[in-house]
Amino acid sequence: MTPTSPSIPSIPAGRGRWLQLLLGLICMMAISSPQYTWTLFTKPMMGALAAKLPEIQVTFSILIVLQTFLSPAQGYLVDRFGPRFLISVGILLTGLSWVLASGATSVTQLYLTYGLFGGVGTGIVYIGIVSQMVKWFPERRGFAVGMVAAGYGFGAIMTTIPIAASISSQGYQSTLWMFGLVFGVVGILAAQGLKRPPRELAAVSSGHREQVKGVSPAVMLRTPVFWLLFLMMTMLSTSGLMVISQTAAFARDFGVASLTVMGMTALPLALTIDRITNGLTRPFFGWLSDVIGRENTMFIAFLLEGVAMYTWLQFRSDPLLFVLLSGVVFFGWGEIFSLFPSTLTDTFGERHATTNYGFLYMAQGVGSVLGGPMAAQLHDATGSWIPVFGVVITLDLVAALLALAVLKPLRRKRAYF
Repeated sequence: MTPTSPSIPSIPAGRGRWLQLLLGLICMMAISSPQYTWTLFTKPMMGALAAKLPEIQVTFSILIVLQTFLSPAQGYLVDRFGPRFLISVGILLTGLSWVLASGATSVTQLYLTYGLFGGVGTGIVYIGIVSQMVKWFPERRGFAVGMVAAGYGFGAIMTTIPIAASISSQGYQSTLWMFGLVFGVVGILAAQGLKRPPRELAAVSSGHREQVKGVSPAVMLRTPVFWLLFLMMTMLSTSGLMVISQTAAFARDFGVASLTVMGMTALPLALTIDRITNGLTRPFFGWLSDVIGRENTMFIAFLLEGVAMYTWLQFRSDPLLFVLLSGVVFFGWGEIFSLFPSTLTDTFGERHATTNYGFLYMAQGVGSVLGGPMAAQLHDATGSWIPVFGVVITLDLVAALLALAVLKPLRRKRAYF
């Protein structure tokens, strides 16, 4: 489809928007470790704070719930005050969350530092950067959002093994203090170059031009298609966040955590590979969705996630396959952070994209509760991780079917207003 009106602004050329993409990528990398290396801290925190795993996992849920449930307000503030100031504040809070958590002597203090400060800070940065990209790259929306979302997965690649080593040699408190300071400095420096797009831009790529000029949150929240997207994102978030928050726990139960693969300990190696595939999947499936359509890509990716989870469970006691299949699992999951914001903006337009995505992003908060403490409680109640895996595999497969059977025809007919 080509533009039918000569008044549609042209896509800006030059290095300006690619610099914004690079800076956004760095900011996302600076805030990724609180979520993606969390599982490394659970065991030493349990010992130091005399707490059980479900109590400790509440911290992770607070982090994700605040990161997501406050995102509509955070999106509004980014639009109101601009990305440079608000994202700088978000990164500062994220760094402080680790620095302050290093001195926590109770789970309550852990909730208020790692959970509260980290959730608010990472939420501001995440929603702000994603909303910038859907506006800067309207004709490559899936790819651009996938790239900065990849930063959120890739950032922990460089930190997983150093953090694991630091915890072993210096303890988790010193590790939190040192890395929190580094994250804050690097992210704040990158945020100083962020700016708004010069004007609203029109998406001109075939099949992904906005279906409407711009729908307000009040209108969007009354449409069935939004709640279908919310349900699907909740299902996939539950699956992925269960793995992120519980990997160390079920790796120990499966007996592979301390085994070696190619001379490296299986758990940190798996976590590092996970971060690589979790990063690669976001621009890849974002690009693929620009080419073959959002719903078709969702079906492929969500089906891959479910099949990979099932296969992973079958070979759970083999350290090599545990490491390799964990990477496949994350390759089938991380793309939700490029597919859902792109689909939402295609459907409801750019004008309120930041706040609108803030409401959809709340689905990850729901998924954090289901995949974090509730998954841990299900494990404690059954004494096994197999029922937990069974639930999340089912969610993956149902979401894949919903993408083709319900979401695709609904969006095609545009019968949701």
